[in-house]
Amino acid sequence: MANRAGAVPKVEDVGAGKLPAEIAPVKAPFPMPRFVKPVFPALTIKITDKGARKGTMVTKAIQAAVDEVSRNKGGTVIIPQGIWKTGRISLKNNVNLHLSEGAELHFSAEIEDYLPAVFTRNEGVELMSLGALIYANGQENIAVTGKGKLVGPPDGPVRKRIMTLDVIEKVVPSDKPVHERVYEGKDGGFIFPPMFISPINCKKVYIEGITLENTPFWNVVPVYCDNVIIRGITVRSVGIPRGDGIDIESSRNVLIEYCTLASGDDCFTIKAGRGEDGIRVNKPTENVVIRYCLAREGHGGITCGSETAGMIRNLYVHDCVFDDTDTGLRFKTRRSRAGGGDNLVYERVRMILRGDAVKFDMLGSRQYVGELADRLPARPVDKLTPAYRNITARNIIIEKARTFIDITGIPESPAANLLIENADVRVRTAFKASDAEGITIRNASIAMTDSLLHGLDIRHVLFEKVEFKTPGKRVWMDVQGENSKNIRFVDCIPAKPEDWE
Repeated sequence: MANRAGAVPKVEDVGAGKLPAEIAPVKAPFPMPRFVKPVFPALTIKITDKGARKGTMVTKAIQAAVDEVSRNKGGTVIIPQGIWKTGRISLKNNVNLHLSEGAELHFSAEIEDYLPAVFTRNEGVELMSLGALIYANGQENIAVTGKGKLVGPPDGPVRKRIMTLDVIEKVVPSDKPVHERVYEGKDGGFIFPPMFISPINCKKVYIEGITLENTPFWNVVPVYCDNVIIRGITVRSVGIPRGDGIDIESSRNVLIEYCTLASGDDCFTIKAGRGEDGIRVNKPTENVVIRYCLAREGHGGITCGSETAGMIRNLYVHDCVFDDTDTGLRFKTRRSRAGGGDNLVYERVRMILRGDAVKFDMLGSRQYVGELADRLPARPVDKLTPAYRNITARNIIIEKARTFIDITGIPESPAANLLIENADVRVRTAFKASDAEGITIRNASIAMTDSLLHGLDIRHVLFEKVEFKTPGKRVWMDVQGENSKNIRFVDCIPAKPEDWE
């Protein structure tokens, strides 16, 4: 059976090093706006014009330049070459914060340099805390650009005094108004760690070219934003717990292209709020295109969830490479997270993985959700029951992985309607799934060392024109569960019943 995976890019074809000058038109299987680079007025202020001096804290100088440029209808604030020490920076309307080549902003480790507390969302829950190292709220036409570098805080209170008591929904009371959910570290109390760059409630956000290192938490996190462009950035956060690369949270009309991420957690991540608080807010992430990007290392190349309350829909990932990540296409949620994902499309993706290529983890672990992580008994469907459905991946190459398809669904909310077609796959294990329905694998070549295919309560599963390559071994199909039915193999190799057990 011939490989029909098509023109799938290689490592050298994607990532920040391949960033073109202009934004090419976006083509997606759902309507998207026209994305253009922002234009800022000619006004330019260097932070040295506001008294910034190397070796001192320059937060006030940077903020004064940002405020003046914004008051005067916009322009650019220049961070010149050199190392500059700063606390939180708040972007304002029509300001481009530009880091010159050789410029480095080094952020403080002291909580006091990020106060007062500001409105933010941490792991899908609204609260008042440090926000972000570069923050904005309710602004329009803002940018962070240039070939310079952002360096996160060294060891100190910002990293050490974070909330570690429990999962966030058990610490932040959902019945308390958001303005009373204040966590600013007073009297030795904890804070929620700041993100690196996080605009919230903003329109027309543009981030290009910069490098981010040593984040205290997630790196680039638009929240409740509309019209976001992230191009050609480089993230280095390997070894940092929860050091996600880019998290798109309850935002819409987003383009991410030519980025290179090496992350301490997931690389490209799509989120939409957590549990009860996410349902209250009820804002989806929708209309997101990720193209020509490189995930160098991380837990997941592209991950949906696990915060899914407002729904994730209309995601299109194409022409990307995941090189030495753990999981490739990752779908996470929990019984208590609500919402889910719908209409998620992946095309022309190459994966060189340590773990699984297509992985659904919808139950989680007892450490975080208690007995809700237990598969049985099935629970009644309610407002907190999430669902993943209508997911397509075509023209994919998996050079190395542990498992091709690994699905852990929810008995009362099975993973539904997954289509994978035109795939060239080299793995240890091809297929294991529980609580899934409407799964089609079509036109695929699967070289695998473990010849067992395993299913538990799976329904309407079709293998069509699939060549299973298991030299010297018979292919086994083990299906269990009283709900399993309608599992078919059409035009597959091997095809004869005597070739199967």
